[in-house]
Amino acid sequence: MPVDSQQSPFGRSPHDAAQRAAEIMDVLVPRPGSRDEATRLARTWDERAELAAVLRAHGEPEPVEISDTDLAALRRAAADLREVFAAGDVAAAADRINALLAAHAHPPRLTSHGGGYGWHLHVDCDDEASWAQWFLASSCLALAVLLAERQAPPARLCASPSCGKPFVNVGRGSARRYCSPGCGTRERVAAHRGAGRVKS
Repeated sequence: MPVDSQQSPFGRSPHDAAQRAAEIMDVLVPRPGSRDEATRLARTWDERAELAAVLRAHGEPEPVEISDTDLAALRRAAADLREVFAAGDVAAAADRINALLAAHAHPPRLTSHGGGYGWHLHVDCDDEASWAQWFLASSCLALAVLLAERQAPPARLCASPSCGKPFVNVGRGSARRYCSPGCGTRERVAAHRGAGRVKS
C-alpha cells in the first residue's frame, strides 16, 4: 500500500503532486501513436517498472509493489483523471475535479503513518487505501488547489495531434497548449509549411 514519504500533503507542493499525476498518466494512458491495447498487454512488466520508477522519483519508499489488480485499478483511475486534463476550460475542469472528489475522496485527515513520517494531509479512506484510491484522491486534491490558485485549468493534454502528453500548467501567464517547446515548434512549422502549400 502507498505511504506518502513526504512531510506535506502533496510531497513538496501541490504542483509536485499534480506533476506526479501527469507522469503516472503518461505511463498508464495510451496517447496517439503510442501504446495500443495489444502492445500494453505485452509490456505489463515494463509498465509496472515505469510506474514504480515514477513513484520512487516522487518520494515513495521501497518496496514499491504493484499487483496486477493494482495496475488495472490505476489504469482506470488514470483514465478518469485524464478527463480533468482534457477539460476545455476552468469550469469544466472544476466540474470534473468536483465529481471525482465527490466519488473518491473522504474527509480530510492527518496521518503520520504510525509515527513513521511527519504529519500530513490525506483524503483517501485510510492509511491502507489502495494505490488507485490514493492516486485519484491525492491527485484531485492537488489539482483542485492549483485550479483555485490560478483560476485556470490546472493541467492539459498536449495540443499536438501526434503527442497528447499530459502536463501541468505552471505560472500565472496564459495557459500553455503544448507539453514542451519542441511540440509547439513542430506544430508551428507544420502550420507554416501547410500555409505555404496553400498559397502556391
